[in-house]
Amino acid sequence: MNVATYGRGGRFTMTDRGRAALRQEGQRITIGPSSLSWNGKTLVAEIDEMAAPPQFGRVRGLIRLTPSAITSCELPLTPDGAHIWRPFAPVARIEVDMEAPGWQWEGHGYFDANFGTRALEEDFSYWTWGRYPTRSGATCFYDATRHDGTEITQAAHFDRAGQVHPIEAPPRARVAPSRWRVKRETRGDAGARPHQVMSLLDAPFYSRAMLRTSLDGEPAVGVHEALDLRRFASPWLKPMIALRVPRRRRWEFDDTEG
Repeated sequence: MNVATYGRGGRFTMTDRGRAALRQEGQRITIGPSSLSWNGKTLVAEIDEMAAPPQFGRVRGLIRLTPSAITSCELPLTPDGAHIWRPFAPVARIEVDMEAPGWQWEGHGYFDANFGTRALEEDFSYWTWGRYPTRSGATCFYDATRHDGTEITQAAHFDRAGQVHPIEAPPRARVAPSRWRVKRETRGDAGARPHQVMSLLDAPFYSRAMLRTSLDGEPAVGVHEALDLRRFASPWLKPMIALRVPRRRRWEFDDTEG
């Protein structure tokens, strides 16, 4: 279960666990001490993890995400459907109640997922993604470059009823590179100058940040990701990833509870 909190005292946890730590039921998935469950209205994440170095300490609490609607949209990212982006709930409300001072808040959120049958670095060299909340819902951009040089560009607006409205992608604009010099770009109105509002996660191959841009004349601040998969595939990077994503092969559930 990957959990990241930001700002002062922010922590990162992503423990790689074996099959013994996985349980799946109709509306619930459990991974070691943490779980995700769906009650028909709200997605509830019960978090109980340990932070990865260089931070230490427990990351524990509840996250509740309530979609305004569930979409029926899937976006294949390769012609053979080996990689798919699934925006389940681009417009949602979120409640965060973690066991640490200042880690309690409510606001707008989203829920999406990527599925695949091959490793990302086998097919892609670079991609960016952004989700920008607007007065009427949320607008998302997906730009990816495959190893064969072909590109995919998707732009869509999602309303609060869960309807998907494909839109013409506004112009692409460069954003200053991350601290690790990961290339970044997003989209916005002609003449807009997107810029970083807050850095969220900065890695040698990946950047997540809050960016400000302009869409249809409306200022928009959203979550943006840039992923350099050529760097990710580099052998020199693997030990660094292993430090941040430790492996825990053994796990036993306590079946006496409940």
